[in-house]
Amino acid sequence: MTSYLKALWSLAAAAALTGLLYGCSTTTEGGAVGANRQQLLLVSSTELEQVAAKQYHQLLGEAQQKRVLNTDPSATQRVRTIANRLIPQTQVFRPDARNWQWEVNVVSSDQINAFCMPGGKIMVFTGLINRLHTTDAELAVVIGHEIAHALREHSREQVSQSAAAQTVIGIGSALFGLDSAADIAGAAYESLIATRFSRSHETEADRIGLELAARAGYDPRAGVSLWQKMLSATASSGRPPEFLSTHPSGENRIREIESLMSTVMPLYQQAQARR
Repeated sequence: MTSYLKALWSLAAAAALTGLLYGCSTTTEGGAVGANRQQLLLVSSTELEQVAAKQYHQLLGEAQQKRVLNTDPSATQRVRTIANRLIPQTQVFRPDARNWQWEVNVVSSDQINAFCMPGGKIMVFTGLINRLHTTDAELAVVIGHEIAHALREHSREQVSQSAAAQTVIGIGSALFGLDSAADIAGAAYESLIATRFSRSHETEADRIGLELAARAGYDPRAGVSLWQKMLSATASSGRPPEFLSTHPSGENRIREIESLMSTVMPLYQQAQARR
């Protein structure tokens, strides 16, 4: 591609993105950790929540058929108790979250995983409990992190970012007939920009989740011990370099969590005093 065409490509991309940026807003209040940056939101939250609810109930149905849904009563009760302490704290970031149709379920699986879909649909896998031997505070940090993704509507933001990227790539292809350039731009977006956004979302969810746990009366220092356990569990598995990963490294997460202790420990102490 000549320098002239590169310049035209840049101008076209800038023009497209200028229009797209009118879709910027923020989904949450900042809280103590500060989480109210502007977000590119081009799709409806209502539509995304409807899709998420449908997918969630499909997953529940499949788990039920496989007889792995809520088969451990003690684990299910434990997870729901923790979630029920975390959920009221969401109003600090989003007052409307109290009206979500929250659901909390547990699937028997060796996966070290949990998620919260848009609209408050939570799923925890027993591998997170059994393989890491997580304490209640460590589980609270994980569940708080997943709730944070829903509060910040990271799924909606990623869908919007993808739509914006495809618009810019399409403009370049249509204007200049640069199919190969469009392919390169698309690959670059997927391998670098998209993963960078995902890492930024993970860091943001770590910060909000830590505050939710502290406000609910769970010791936020558990975030450090949790990631130490995660690092130990994944030490034998190969991991991609952080700059090409959708998740920050465990070491960096620990440093970030430690840097927030002076902010969240007073919230934890206040919650403990109230309890």
